[in-house]
Amino acid sequence: MTFINRGDLIDAVNLTGVKRSHRILPVLSDHDQELLVQACMSKIVSARDSAITLLALTTGLRACDIVALRLIDINWRERTIGIIQQKTHNPLTLPLTVMVTSKLGAYILDERPDSNDDHVFLRCVAPHTKLSDHSSIYRVTKETFRKAGVTDIKAGTSFLRHNAASRLLRAYVPLATISAVLGHANPESTNLYMSVDDDHLRECVLPVPTGARS
Repeated sequence: MTFINRGDLIDAVNLTGVKRSHRILPVLSDHDQELLVQACMSKIVSARDSAITLLALTTGLRACDIVALRLIDINWRERTIGIIQQKTHNPLTLPLTVMVTSKLGAYILDERPDSNDDHVFLRCVAPHTKLSDHSSIYRVTKETFRKAGVTDIKAGTSFLRHNAASRLLRAYVPLATISAVLGHANPESTNLYMSVDDDHLRECVLPVPTGARS
């Protein structure tokens, strides 16, 4: 390619042999996300399962943090939650959307069993204690996806975490802010989500010179 005097293309071609450091992460399409939200706001999904799914969808919270969430962590007046992250042990405060606040309120007031356990999300059957672990959250989100008719994607909070990061990135939210929202101890961890932003990645593609096309 030296004859076309495009050093940038030569550098780009040389990069094709560089091993990808991260796999490309799947995300929800706009249509599937709408189906999921509609299901959560309807009666086909319980208030508890809707609140869990919407919380993961909109905040990107880890499953362990959803399991550990306590009633005292919710600030209803400010519409936020404040937690100490289970993985990093760092404090994190996140805003709650109207949808999440509504479903949390519906669950706590109308559906949540009476219990001395102050964790927000409890088992539906006795003993009414907190959910066991991240697998409980996975089962909840998997069933919610099924009821929403979104069956071609592996559900779970890891997937919803990636999806939340993608939405923020597409909205031109800076990586540093996304890192803070996701509660990353190391901001470099957020670079993983660069691979999900197809639209912005396409803007980085170099044009092929007319004379080089066959």
